[in-house]
Amino acid sequence: MALVAIIGRPNVGKSTLFNRLIGRRQAIVDEYSGVTRDRHYGKSDWGGREFSVIDTGGYVSDTEDQFEKEIAKQVFIAMEEASLIIFVCDARAGLNDLDKDVANILRQSKKPVLLAANKVDNPSMMTGSYEFYELGFEKVYPISAVNGTGTGDMLDDLIQLLPEEIDEDGLELPRISVVGRPNAGKSSLVNALLGIERNIVTEIAGTTRDTIDTNYNAFDMEFTLVDTAGIRKKAKVHEDLEFYSVMRAIRAIENSDVCILMIDAEAGLGQQDLNIYGLIEKNRKGVVVLVNKWDLMEKDSNTSKEFEAELRKKLAPFNDVPIIFTSVLTKQRIHKSLQEALEVYKNRTQRIKTAKLNEILLPIIEHTPPPALKGKYIKIKYIQQLPTHAPTFAFYCNLPQYIKEAYRRFLENQMRRHFNFTGVPIQIFFRKK
Repeated sequence: MALVAIIGRPNVGKSTLFNRLIGRRQAIVDEYSGVTRDRHYGKSDWGGREFSVIDTGGYVSDTEDQFEKEIAKQVFIAMEEASLIIFVCDARAGLNDLDKDVANILRQSKKPVLLAANKVDNPSMMTGSYEFYELGFEKVYPISAVNGTGTGDMLDDLIQLLPEEIDEDGLELPRISVVGRPNAGKSSLVNALLGIERNIVTEIAGTTRDTIDTNYNAFDMEFTLVDTAGIRKKAKVHEDLEFYSVMRAIRAIENSDVCILMIDAEAGLGQQDLNIYGLIEKNRKGVVVLVNKWDLMEKDSNTSKEFEAELRKKLAPFNDVPIIFTSVLTKQRIHKSLQEALEVYKNRTQRIKTAKLNEILLPIIEHTPPPALKGKYIKIKYIQQLPTHAPTFAFYCNLPQYIKEAYRRFLENQMRRHFNFTGVPIQIFFRKK
């Protein structure tokens, strides 16, 4: 997926533009805050084209402030990773020397740049954007990130400049990524599976700085196994290299089919684990939860059942996932994790015939129809699986706008009961018949 970086000096409205881009449509994945300090990372959609967006801190040159120096480093990293850059300036404040410094850096990057003159909140302010042609870019887009004026024209050009999408159906091998907090045992798991010291493993959290791909064959199936850098909490990401690692790990999730989420049994399921889990779910990737270091836990006959019950409670509402207790050190059930991941992949890629869907679900819907609203009765006519990369279903009915979230949950539970979607987030849409 193409990455668009929003770059500019402080206080020009970068974050406001970011929020507009990722909040433009209901189908857009919510922003993922906490990559580093004031970083935000999310997904946007325009004209049927999805792309990732990263909001960077305000760039300041020749500063002695350590915090500003770190931001400057991370701006360079985001710029290096990006497929395209939106350079934001402040039309209200006018052109200044720092804008010129940023423009010089962007020209050296050789990346496509769209220059947005922000804060043109009404037509009378349009003339304030003209002076930015002095920066030498082909076009200046007068926009208002606050009310959306001009952003559509900019996005129309943006999607034309993005690199061509990879045809997912043309990818030969499924991608299984091992993700989780630092020091959960991700690289040790990959090494144990490969039988070699393929990745560096130390006791220092955060050793893996990049994603590492390895082709693997198991259970009569070939796939790509991806070891990722640990994803840290916002407050604990301090250095530019760390920021780069986190950004690559998040993108690895986006490009995966199934994620093995590793949890430290001693530490338990923390908020950052839930953040990673939420990111996997929002991107509609398959997931297997692997509880590592189980050999270090004091156990009785009910320990695993109680631990699993508590995990599922915290993972709700999407908790129909395989949970495996393992010890990478002793290699206990490590191959079971791969077996489950491949099973989840099959669940995620299955296609259910329309006739089968309607044969099973319509009688259930007839027995338990959606609640009437304002005296109007909702009739679901038929169901169809949509041709998407993750399980998505359309329920065609007369009054889709009256169906509530509780009934959508009911239908999802019924689908999980009658079809195998363990480990896979599914989407349900209600459409007008």
